[in-house]
Amino acid sequence: MEITGRLTRDAVVAKTANGREVVNFSIAVNDSYKAKGSAETTKIVTYIDCSYWLSSGVSQWLKKGAMVELFGRIGVNAYLNSEGKALASLTFHTSNIKILVFVSDGQALQGQSAPAKKSGKEQPDDLPF
Repeated sequence: MEITGRLTRDAVVAKTANGREVVNFSIAVNDSYKAKGSAETTKIVTYIDCSYWLSSGVSQWLKKGAMVELFGRIGVNAYLNSEGKALASLTFHTSNIKILVFVSDGQALQGQSAPAKKSGKEQPDDLPF
């Protein structure tokens, strides 16, 4: 299965009792639709808790706001809260991560990067056309 979304927080690396490392993160998947006979668009956000067991090194790139394409299998975590109410959350066991949009620590989430600085000398265009 393939899903695409934005990280809702920075990824964290956790260790199991036997020393294995897992990268945990959460993504938001945005969707919208128009109900039949309506001109109003309804927007939906689905939150999915993700885990990646293959390499903890990827966690340095998984920052809040980054857009990722994930491959793996979906699951569900059903439980009772302290009041006895049945709740559930979606989980995604990730087997491959493709980062579509990186977010650095100082970069704004609007998708705008700082303009490139121009050097004092312009390089001549040596193309014949």
